[in-house]
Parts: sequence; C-alpha cells; structure tokens
Amino acid sequence: MRKSKSLAKIRNGEMIRTCVVGHYIPAYVCHAARAGYDCIWLDLEHRSMTMREVEALLAFSHLYDIDILLRPPTLEKTKLYRYLEDGAAGLMIPHVSTVEKAELLVDAVKFPPLGDRGLDNAGLDADFHIHDADEYIAWANRETFLCVQIETPEAVKNVDAIAAVEGVDMLFVGPGDLGLRLRQSGEMSLDEAWEIIAAACRKHNKAFGGPMVAEGEMQKRKDQGAQLLVNNGEFHSWSTVLQQDSLKFDALR
Repeated sequence: MRKSKSLAKIRNGEMIRTCVVGHYIPAYVCHAARAGYDCIWLDLEHRSMTMREVEALLAFSHLYDIDILLRPPTLEKTKLYRYLEDGAAGLMIPHVSTVEKAELLVDAVKFPPLGDRGLDNAGLDADFHIHDADEYIAWANRETFLCVQIETPEAVKNVDAIAAVEGVDMLFVGPGDLGLRLRQSGEMSLDEAWEIIAAACRKHNKAFGGPMVAEGEMQKRKDQGAQLLVNNGEFHSWSTVLQQDSLKFDALR
C-alpha cells in the first residue's frame, strides 16, 4: 500500500506542490508526477467524469506515485469512502462551515477509533486484499487525509473549533466563494480571513493551504505557514500554451 506524499510533506514541515485537473487526461497524471508535483487536486464538484474514468485516474496516480486529492460531488457516506477504496489519497470537502459537519465527515472517512467508515479491504487502496484488516485500517487512518474547505464567513468564525476536530488533517481556503461572501457581507477582507485561518491551524497543528495563482501570493501564504500550495492546472496550462502558440501566428510574415 502506497504512502501519501502530501502527509509525508506535512509531517516534515515541507510544502506540498499541488496542481489541478478536472478532465479525464491520463497523461496529466504522468506529467505532473514527472514535473515534481506531490499532489493533484481532482475536481469533481464543478467537473463531471464517469466512475470508470475516476477509477482510471486513481490507478494512474498509483502507477506514477502521486497523490490525488479528490473533491467529490456528494456527501453520501458510502460514496465518500468508495473514492478512498478506489485509491484517492485524500478527500477535499467544500463548504464545511460548522464543527458538526466536520465531525460527520470524520465519521464517514476514518476508521474506528476516529470514525465509523465501513470496512471492505478489497480495493486498490488495500492492494486488492493482500493485507490483513487490522494492518489496513491502521494504514488508512495514517496515510489518507481529510481536507475541509473554509468558504463562508460562518466557517471563518468557527475555524478554531473546526481545526481542533481530530481526524481533520487539512484546511483549505476557497478564495472564490469566501471572497465573494466577504465582499457581500463586508465583515472582513479575504487577507484578514486567511490570517484567522492560519492562526487556528498553527494553534491546532493542522496544515492549510489554497489556490495561489496571483503574483507573489505563493510566497505570502507560505510565509503565513501554508503547506498545501496550488499554483497550476490544466486550464492555466492550456491557456498559457494557446496564448504562446497564438503569438507564433502573429510573428509569421
């Protein structure tokens, strides 16, 4: 059973190099691993794939030894841990604004004594039933992770308690949704929210991060203590390549 590169980086106090994919591009998994990324955020909240496509990408992630942090389109308990059985290294759950929701998620995706996840021990994550159940359970609680998204003013208010929940491994700032709601409410700036979240994570020794595409933002958030640094994806790569290739046409005479 493979070990999570993201969790190894967290435990060593290092940054997790993360990129994003939302379409079925098997080659992307290979090239991300070769480029030195530790983790791919696979977005199924805003993108759609068949289960077979998802299973294939997860299998490729094991082949090329890179984590997949999967953002699911559901909160259904059995479907959440199915993604882990199929090989996801971690799950990222959007809009976690309360302690109660964080605790329900731990209950769904962690085995006892942390949670109440159902046991199969016959998926890709268990090397298709090679290892005994007790060894598998200990591995799963140690080498898979739960990442909750902080995307509302309510979540920022509750972030200290959310970060304190045992079994929550990472907090992820969603600057799009959180920024939108903060602009509407006027309660605080997005930068102020980042600092509140960072302080809660430092207090409870939890990793945190988020998308960091703007100039200078990666360094800014890293200085705050962020470890999960997301700075690239297939949209960013495609648009850059297309723009560069378009300039080649402009240069033709």
